[in-house]
Amino acid sequence: MDHQQKSIFILSGQSNMAGRGGVNSHKVWDGVVPPECSPDPSRILRLSATLKWEVANEPLHSDIDTKKTCGVGPGMAFANNVKDGVGRMGLVPCAVGGTAIKEWAKGEKLYENMIKRAKAAVEDHHGGGVIKALLWYQGESDATHQKDAEAYKAKMEKLVDDVRSDLQMPSLPIIQVAIASGDKYMEMVREAQKSISLPNVVTIDAKGLKLKEDHLHLTTEAQVQLGCMLADAYLTI
Repeated sequence: MDHQQKSIFILSGQSNMAGRGGVNSHKVWDGVVPPECSPDPSRILRLSATLKWEVANEPLHSDIDTKKTCGVGPGMAFANNVKDGVGRMGLVPCAVGGTAIKEWAKGEKLYENMIKRAKAAVEDHHGGGVIKALLWYQGESDATHQKDAEAYKAKMEKLVDDVRSDLQMPSLPIIQVAIASGDKYMEMVREAQKSISLPNVVTIDAKGLKLKEDHLHLTTEAQVQLGCMLADAYLTI
């Protein structure tokens, strides 16, 4: 890879960020890549699980969320929608399906891996770059039990503080997605997400986007829409 600086975006959370678009009930991805998610080898790269830059392709999380089948997520549609404004991009996939927010607390494996990957992306000897935003879509796993839903807001606010502190970026933009699916306490988690009012934390709402027949994961088409919504939110920030 060449040595051009990149605008870096961290993609994190659980399965709807990792992407299940086009994955059928037999856990097989249909391989359909919408035009909005097409690769752009000269402008959109991704940081692999081994911390190497490579051309970004769907499924973006295939070597990160390895215990599940990954399909289309919002990352590539997001990247294609912001690339004209930010130039060369580096996507840093970190999302892992089925994970609760307590697993993303500072000191836990998922959190530490996300920070490690973010720092590697910046310091990388192939030009590195500057982190522009964290895109976060998580919360479905916290909608099953009332105590988890009640604790969500405080845990998310702590996550924001810890990430900004560890990356030494006190005003890092964070775009979180209010969940569109989940269990019994989904509305409680959604309210927690929408009530967070920290500087440079923006919430977009996935509710109303089409879900697959599992009533949990966004369809490929919905993931493209979400990517566009994330792009609009970032460009507005």
